[in-house]
Amino acid sequence: MCACLLDISRFYLEPNKTYRNLGVTHITPQNFTRNKTPNKQAEVKQLTRKAAVHKKGTLKLMDIIKATETNKNFYKAGAIALFIGVVRGETKNKEKVEKLELEAYEEKANEALKNICNDLNKKEGIIDVQIHHLLGEFEVSEELVYVLVAGAHRSKAFPALQEAVERYKKEVPIFKKEYITTEEGKTKSYWVSERKLHGK
Repeated sequence: MCACLLDISRFYLEPNKTYRNLGVTHITPQNFTRNKTPNKQAEVKQLTRKAAVHKKGTLKLMDIIKATETNKNFYKAGAIALFIGVVRGETKNKEKVEKLELEAYEEKANEALKNICNDLNKKEGIIDVQIHHLLGEFEVSEELVYVLVAGAHRSKAFPALQEAVERYKKEVPIFKKEYITTEEGKTKSYWVSERKLHGK
């Protein structure tokens, strides 16, 4: 099996037509409209413009980057700084982590994330700030959180990124249940408040 990615943003494709010269044998009519390019910009904004918690599998990193690129002031940006939090395979006590389960007080979490982003967006040289935390069950090395800062210069973006990460860890009501295997080979689990975790 092979896959092919096509940049169709510059093409106007007619529904129900075969485009063999492009390597496409089926065009789904509802994905294209006659003489009109798909409004991907509006779709991305709806999904990812606001900082929030999201169910695992409903958000991709590239969606967030594309949403930032739709910012009307993005032309001023000279850097995009990213933090991607992943599931670490051991605890501070060197116990083996099997998986994590994440939940949140969603209304308060979304409010806190939005406030952090609004505060950082007011800083000089900051174009856009986004924080998106995923919820659900996660295996070791899976992605948990995306923090993005677009700045006029890297000297502006990196400090704001670090502040965003430190603040969401302290201010956002997200809770983790760790499933671990002890040195004795026993399996146990316990809930840990995100506020008490550092150094992800």
